[in-house]
Amino acid sequence: MEVDAAPPRSISSPLRAAWTAGRHALARAARLALDIALPTQCVSCREPVDGEGVCASCWARLSFIERPYCPRLGVPFVYDPGPDMLSMEAIASPPAYQRARAAVRYDDVARTLVHALKYQDRTDLAPAMGRWMARAGGELLTGADMLVPVPLHWRRAWRRRYNQSGALARIIERQSGVRVQGDVLRRVRATEQQIGLSRAQRATNVQGAFQVSPDRQAEVQGRRVVLIDDVLTSGATLDACARALLRAKAAQVDVLVFARVVEIR
Repeated sequence: MEVDAAPPRSISSPLRAAWTAGRHALARAARLALDIALPTQCVSCREPVDGEGVCASCWARLSFIERPYCPRLGVPFVYDPGPDMLSMEAIASPPAYQRARAAVRYDDVARTLVHALKYQDRTDLAPAMGRWMARAGGELLTGADMLVPVPLHWRRAWRRRYNQSGALARIIERQSGVRVQGDVLRRVRATEQQIGLSRAQRATNVQGAFQVSPDRQAEVQGRRVVLIDDVLTSGATLDACARALLRAKAAQVDVLVFARVVEIR
């Protein structure tokens, strides 16, 4: 049962305080009852789970990216080709950013986690996802000056109510000590959803969509920046963000994401 948002104006201050305290206690009791009635479920398989939304079985199905991988793009190798060997993708089409790292492959479980965080208000998943990212990006975070989450256009941010990249960045900040600078980079042009677009269309879609705020360029100049996002697919969005930061004279831009698409060859 819902309670009025504010007590009647005729109530005296002591009664108003008691009314407010009672309202808060009722809200806590309602949340506790809901938790008892509806135990936390695994976001992937819907089995009951303690903790942060992923059961042990689905956690085991996550494909964490470990060495050997391309030192430039973080793409995992099937076998170890030796130190400093780049992937064909890094050689043929090097991005504007220097290095990219991802915690997991973008498979079924990872996709479910990303969609739940992004579209279903499952912000409780951010702590675990952010910790995995901090582990995967340790070499990028060492010596970095700032974390910059990929920004949403203000209209999309208003509809979604929060930026999932910002939520992940705040967890990584607590893990690494590298400060989040969430308002350094802006999305100055609304873009179409990248889903369903070809690689070339994705690049065209985000061209010129990002800009470092003119009054923040001095903070970027000469700094090592780590861009934070949830997924790396074609890399077009992250490449456009990196180009905007490099135009503002950032010394280096690296990329850290939760999951990345890995093409099976």
